[in-house]
Amino acid sequence: MRKTVLGLAVLAAMAGGAAAADDSYPAKEIQGIIQWGAGGSTDTVMRSVTPHAAAALGGNIVMQNKTGGVGAIALRHVQSQKADGYTLLMGAENPQMYKVLGLGTDDYTDMIPISVLARGVPIFVAANDAPYDTMAEFVAYAKAHPGEVRVGSTGPGGLTSIVLAMLTSQEDVDFTRVPYDGDGPALTALQGGALDVMPVVLGAGIEAVKAGRMKVIGLVDTEANPLLPGVAPVTDDIPGFADYLPWGPFFGVFAKKGTPDEIVAKLQAAYAEGAQNPDFVKLMEDRGFIIMAVSGDEAMEFLEGYRSVSSWLVHDAGFAKKSPEEFGIPRP
Repeated sequence: MRKTVLGLAVLAAMAGGAAAADDSYPAKEIQGIIQWGAGGSTDTVMRSVTPHAAAALGGNIVMQNKTGGVGAIALRHVQSQKADGYTLLMGAENPQMYKVLGLGTDDYTDMIPISVLARGVPIFVAANDAPYDTMAEFVAYAKAHPGEVRVGSTGPGGLTSIVLAMLTSQEDVDFTRVPYDGDGPALTALQGGALDVMPVVLGAGIEAVKAGRMKVIGLVDTEANPLLPGVAPVTDDIPGFADYLPWGPFFGVFAKKGTPDEIVAKLQAAYAEGAQNPDFVKLMEDRGFIIMAVSGDEAMEFLEGYRSVSSWLVHDAGFAKKSPEEFGIPRP
């Protein structure tokens, strides 16, 4: 009996210590690992919202860009750390295709979504002197000059690969794909003449478009966008795109599975508050991002739906290494 009472006392003390640890979170700096390079859309979203989330949390979140492997290096780094809430992944949509593309064994369904913050609308941008102004003209030029058009790419599984898969499923076109560690460096290359065309999220390209440093030749949506007056939706030129739309990249913050529920709840509340900050809301609206700020079951439902659509798209386009069926991913 005495041993039992002693054991219960020890367990109670341990539980009290755990509660105290959770109550003190964050007791040190939190590392935010950004999956893509500086200046890109993921970097912009994370550096815009995180200071507000950190203020709500009452702590300090230090952000670091860790590029490579189509974002897989950053994800693996976070998954290799302790599940204590002190290392967060700040990423885009790419991991949802890692399994079918053979890039990794984990995707976002293997992590805890702190917040799916926002989603965007893809566009095709081109150099100002490109001899095409619409998607119809671009496709015609690419067919007449096979392999000559240099298209920027952020690797398999990202926005560029999905949007180009949509295009090549409808049109027999051939490009030279040039890889970059994020859309920021690729857009810089486009403006410098090293690229001809880049599929990118509207939010990453809108400022350069407004400044007249590049032009929009395609809006990957089924309806016009008020930020791009006079630009027709891609379905006007290529009706088959409608089979995949609306579709767009997303940006979210994730923690390793096993992170204590109390810490997850604190982080989710902090990012929910950060996403309501007027400065962040204005930036997202000005750049054409749609704020979501969802977590929990709602975030998981969104993530699984995105994984289903995109995984089967890359599979049907012929560049998936494994069938979505191997991972129990249902066809949409």
